[in-house]
Amino acid sequence: MKLRPYQEEAKTAILNEWNEGRKRTLLVLPTGAGKTVVFSSVIQDRVQDGTRALVLAHRGELLTQAQDKLYNACGLHSALEKAEHSSFGTHFPVTVGSVQTLSQPRRLAAFPPDYFKTIVVDEAHHCMSDTYKRVLEHFSDADVLGVTATPDRGDQKSLGEYFQSKAYEYSIARAIREGYLAPVKAQMIPLNINLTNVGIQNGDYAAGEVGTALDPYLEQIAYEMTKVCKGRKTVVFLPLIATSQRFCALLRANGFTAAEVNGESKDRAEILADFEAGKYEVLCNSMLLTEGWDCPSVDCIVVLRPTKVRSLYQQMVGRGMRLFPGKDHLLLLDFLWLTSRHDLCRPSALIAKDAKAAEMIDKQVEQGEPKDLIEAAEQAERDILAEREAALAAELAAMRQRKRQLVDPMQFAMSIAAEDLADYVPTFDAELAPPTDKQIAYLEKRGIFPDEVKSFGLASLIISHLNNRLDAGLSTPKQIRCLERYGFRHVGEWTFEQAS
Repeated sequence: MKLRPYQEEAKTAILNEWNEGRKRTLLVLPTGAGKTVVFSSVIQDRVQDGTRALVLAHRGELLTQAQDKLYNACGLHSALEKAEHSSFGTHFPVTVGSVQTLSQPRRLAAFPPDYFKTIVVDEAHHCMSDTYKRVLEHFSDADVLGVTATPDRGDQKSLGEYFQSKAYEYSIARAIREGYLAPVKAQMIPLNINLTNVGIQNGDYAAGEVGTALDPYLEQIAYEMTKVCKGRKTVVFLPLIATSQRFCALLRANGFTAAEVNGESKDRAEILADFEAGKYEVLCNSMLLTEGWDCPSVDCIVVLRPTKVRSLYQQMVGRGMRLFPGKDHLLLLDFLWLTSRHDLCRPSALIAKDAKAAEMIDKQVEQGEPKDLIEAAEQAERDILAEREAALAAELAAMRQRKRQLVDPMQFAMSIAAEDLADYVPTFDAELAPPTDKQIAYLEKRGIFPDEVKSFGLASLIISHLNNRLDAGLSTPKQIRCLERYGFRHVGEWTFEQAS
């Protein structure tokens, strides 16, 4: 299988991290961007020297998916380590293993600590649990790749306790802009659903209490869906099996062909196949389909399981973001959740770079009509840039008048509207280290004043921006500095030729 350009970049970055001695690194790819393809290609390279690799996951669907992709993408056969299936002693170079099985002390003790050279942890946001830690500590000399959907800063801080670096990140916004994921339009359904009294359990809204809070609104939600979901292939996420079953019945009463699936459904495979084939318009589930299930033709997602966990929210919405012939966007339905907390995930959680941008995006969605999230994010960026320019006018004016030849990193970030630079906070050990001599020399060569760049992570991010701008033919830092001193603004948006 031919890798996409960003997948090639990711693979190269992962191998570079390991080659430079950072043995535990992360790959951050959104749902639908082909994470399994990337790690399959990485494994293919790694096992060519006769060593073994392990793919570790926590659900049967993920194990099957990994086995299929390893073979279809790379021609690699794999052994299964799950329940009565054991890979120990087989000749296959790759083992796909259930963490529940492999973490059992007797099972784990059968493997020498150096049995695997490479370990891939699928859905790496789970890896801080005791079962994962037990397996990873046993194979402590292996190079480890954790794969996860885009985490927020809190998730990254948690993952940073184990992983040493983030090798590569590909954002949802970039994937949409480059045509690899479907655009998302969010629409507000004007229902005030009260979550004020819902408690927190295991770091998220308690599912049982959410079900109770949601129950009085289900009939009205089903009716509102008749106005916007007809003719669409819709997946609804709900907090409890009982809630999911009741809502499915209400949808049928409102004229939808609807089905419900849960972990106890004996005909689950048949229901999923019928939904994919078009027998049902709507599929209800109580959080069963967040991982390991793909149906690219889904073009509407309804999240009736409010969450404060960004990775979970992205998993739900990601079920509808894959490309499909004739599908020009995904419709995401949002609601006026009433809560005293400010950490509830809403559509902005997919693409917002910070809390300020999230607030601005969600206000645009609340206006009622379907709102393209990329357009909303771009408008939020423009508004934030205008506010920051006003607030930092004096500081930036002083920067522009400095007699030094090189550009201050903050001035550069503001000039190119790079929120990730302006708000950057190092997380992993590798990011916290000071910049290397090679990085400093490169920054100076490209026109950036390196004394203000205090960490390896910030230097890497600036260099990434510089290289991307060079490839795109955009203005250089020296051009930006020169023109801004003469009073020109937004020069960072100009091409190199325009600036010249």
